[in-house]
Amino acid sequence: MVGTIVHQLTKGVSPEVLKREGLGEYYTDHGISVYPQSAAGVPFTASALQVKGDPITDLTEDLAAEQKARSTYEYLIDLADDPDVIDVLRFLREREVVHFQRFGEALRTVQEKLAEKKFYQTNLNTTTNDRFCPLYNTDTNRTNCPCE
Repeated sequence: MVGTIVHQLTKGVSPEVLKREGLGEYYTDHGISVYPQSAAGVPFTASALQVKGDPITDLTEDLAAEQKARSTYEYLIDLADDPDVIDVLRFLREREVVHFQRFGEALRTVQEKLAEKKFYQTNLNTTTNDRFCPLYNTDTNRTNCPCE
């Protein structure tokens, strides 16, 4: 979304204006196309995705990412002076807040599930009148089984 805003704001801007505004190097490499990179010019890589395979760790990382995105939108709002751009940035910031809440709910659900007492059930070989007796390791009539 932010890339789209940047593209719309720079559409039709001459290379001379881009150079004067400090975007000459960017224009040289990418034209006015959207290229994912940080504000410092560091290109996006998969190293930005933090995944460990542990649900608690990964959901906590997701929560942190949502907060980082929220604060980035706040900083962009502080830098913007176009009311239409600010409205879009506020909408996107609010979305990050909602995402943070949903990830928090997911984290609580996973923590509750992991904290549950584990129990295991034996798959009993049952038929109409007979079943396997785990005490005697034999097939027995249901009425004679001491497990009943």
